[in-house]
Amino acid sequence: MLSLFASDKPAQRLNDLRNLLLFVDLNTREMKIVDGFLHERTYLKDEVIFDEGEEGQAIYFILAGKVLICHPGESDHPIAVLERGNFFGELALLDDAPRSAQARAAINCTLAVFFRGDFLGLMHSHALIASKIALQLARHLGVRLRGKVHNDQAFSE
Repeated sequence: MLSLFASDKPAQRLNDLRNLLLFVDLNTREMKIVDGFLHERTYLKDEVIFDEGEEGQAIYFILAGKVLICHPGESDHPIAVLERGNFFGELALLDDAPRSAQARAAINCTLAVFFRGDFLGLMHSHALIASKIALQLARHLGVRLRGKVHNDQAFSE
């Protein structure tokens, strides 16, 4: 009976990951390959995931829980509150620039972490899969950039 539950967890994790924007173009075989590059981490309520000013090393996918994006000491006024199915820290896949905000666990949470080095390894070993992820990342960043431009224009008028 116990083995039944053990085999359920990876299937549920794969299903959760396949529903994320960056992985929507991947088939089951490709998703299993990507899953081999991901690291699962748990964080306790109020634990800092990364701090503002730290070098970006990874993108984080929320499998369970809730994460606050805020400036240090300002968790009462977060920039964003992210829940299961969201991801954050995506610019770290592209460069090692300092983080522009802090990420903190709002409640106990489980995250899948994709380190830049692992993404680069995926690019070398499975270029097609990595290119599908990179294209979705570019689309996501384009939508965010267009939204910021439109919002900035609305405020300047």
